[in-house]
Amino acid sequence: MATIHFLQQGKGGVGKSVVASILVQALRYLGKEVTAFDTDPVNASLASYEDFHAVRIDIVNEGTVDTSAFDALLEGIYALPQGAHAVVDNGASSFLALNNYFREINLIKELKDRGDTVYFHSVIMGGESLVHTVSGLQVLANGFPETPIVVWLNPHDGPIRMGELRFEQFKIYQEYASRFHAILQLPTANQDTLGRDLRDLFGRHQTLESALASPDLRIATRLRLKQYWETILGVVRMANIEE
Repeated sequence: MATIHFLQQGKGGVGKSVVASILVQALRYLGKEVTAFDTDPVNASLASYEDFHAVRIDIVNEGTVDTSAFDALLEGIYALPQGAHAVVDNGASSFLALNNYFREINLIKELKDRGDTVYFHSVIMGGESLVHTVSGLQVLANGFPETPIVVWLNPHDGPIRMGELRFEQFKIYQEYASRFHAILQLPTANQDTLGRDLRDLFGRHQTLESALASPDLRIATRLRLKQYWETILGVVRMANIEE
């Protein structure tokens, strides 16, 4: 049937929507039919990309998260054609609500029973967000022991280290290594060059392919973005999530 990618992290501002946008772009480039769903009640970053034609799921009713609104997401997932992919960007503020929704109707098992493949994608960010993002990953690992998790390491705010320990030496990795389908490293970027290019790109909600096709792009920016795009494609291929 279909392959469903749920972007899940309880800490906001760690690059989750960036990873979601990368997944949509890379999977489409690799020849997959991809439907993007945006359930983030605060930022709706994925829905801001015109090229994605994302399905916006409004889950807020009178200022609070209405879990029943996820029913519309489920209808969209069940309507996916054979072999398609769905990328679901869920906000940090609705992290627990979506997980409770999964449990209420045993959704992950139901999707697998109908032949779908399900992945959780979770971002681990360095710096001050490290402990919080590790905690969010642990919620997923504890709560859904049968669901493979793709871990994205984002060094934007600092290295993914606790003292001298690398991620593969963290306690969470030692306990749940068999649950992690892939450990992927987002490319590091010089914040004065590529970092600035990416901030501009993501700020415009522009895809890498459309940016690279623009005749107005400066030569140095084009070369940096081209190298970044090629690296990202290699990272996604490494994940082996293209069934």
